[in-house]
Amino acid sequence: MKLYWVWVVIPFLLLQVVNGILGFNETELSFIEAYDYGISKLNHNPLMVGLTLITSAAAKGAVCLDGTLPGYHWHRGYGSGANSWLIQLEGGGWCNNIRICVYRKKTRRGSSTYMEKQIPFTGILSEKAEENPDFFNWNRVKLRYCDGASFTGDSENKAAQLQFRGQRIWLAAMEDLMSKGMRNAKQALLSGCSAGGLASILHCDEFRNMFPTTSKVKCLSDAGLFLDAIDVSGGHTLRSIYSGVVGLQGVRHNLPRMCNVHHDPTSCFFPQNLISNVHTPLFILNAAYDSWQIQSSIAPPSADPLGLWHDCRLNHAKCSASQIRFLQGFRIQMLNAIKGFSMSRQNGLFINSCFAHCQTERQDTWFAGNSPRIRNKAIATAVGDWYFDRAGVKVIDCPYPCDNSCHNLIFS
Repeated sequence: MKLYWVWVVIPFLLLQVVNGILGFNETELSFIEAYDYGISKLNHNPLMVGLTLITSAAAKGAVCLDGTLPGYHWHRGYGSGANSWLIQLEGGGWCNNIRICVYRKKTRRGSSTYMEKQIPFTGILSEKAEENPDFFNWNRVKLRYCDGASFTGDSENKAAQLQFRGQRIWLAAMEDLMSKGMRNAKQALLSGCSAGGLASILHCDEFRNMFPTTSKVKCLSDAGLFLDAIDVSGGHTLRSIYSGVVGLQGVRHNLPRMCNVHHDPTSCFFPQNLISNVHTPLFILNAAYDSWQIQSSIAPPSADPLGLWHDCRLNHAKCSASQIRFLQGFRIQMLNAIKGFSMSRQNGLFINSCFAHCQTERQDTWFAGNSPRIRNKAIATAVGDWYFDRAGVKVIDCPYPCDNSCHNLIFS
């Protein structure tokens, strides 16, 4: 008998307090991720890895929103993994206007001053073979996210004392890691979760071009397939926020050129308009009923003034039949968005019918005895099979509620 796994995710108290002081609404808070989706629920004694600040970044103008140095956490590879590198780009929403960016620069999402000095490495970052069978002994790096535009912006707002330097942070971090041995990589994987998953798509080909053609280089996007979806009011909440990010942070010039030829800059921040033109092998891992997109794009409070979606937004078990039909439509839109992408033999795909968001860094969803599966294949196994060319992996789950291996998220 299989068990249903449900995790209760609680907003950070700090954000609730700031909400009261600065007047942020729930929708605005969601864009800086008031919930910690990536926290592991299984590993009780994880490896703790210290923060390294990139001291060479200041001279390049590669700084966080508040002007502090960016940083990363690095655990050295060894043995057969000594010359293999996994770069995990941290997620954490976006900031699309001055008010939210000013708030953000007083948090770990905008300043290294507030970043944890040590963080747990779990899931795809774990050092244990029984938790991370294919990448446990690689060089594993988590690049911290402190710009608010998925590592793509390059501008500033002097009046508000804001630096939008995500692209420079990305380049400075890669240069620093190259000097510490990554230039010798025989194998490399660029990964990321949420806003970091979007960044792994945006920077995938750029990453590939940093290595010799003899190196095996691929990319993985976890929960980064943000759709240009219509919300429950008939509007385009996420398009509105992306338009603000792209305009405010000077993102346009760092978007893929091919996309800019055919689409407006905001459209080129949506993965559905990018993935078919990524030349490097790319694996897309996403929940068909992505929790963050349900809360913040499809049914945010701003699109639901009467609160008809409030309970459903926080707990899928409380959705009405008509609300489930709406969410099934979102799933179909996601499947349509990946049709062209999935035709390429080099690409990989794992779309499970869960109410989840970010499944690579959580040990319980990445690789465990009860982790989510499609056709009896766990996420870690699917990613490993695809990366090492052991098998082609393009698996799409049946629609909700057929999958009882999900670790669904419930919010309070």
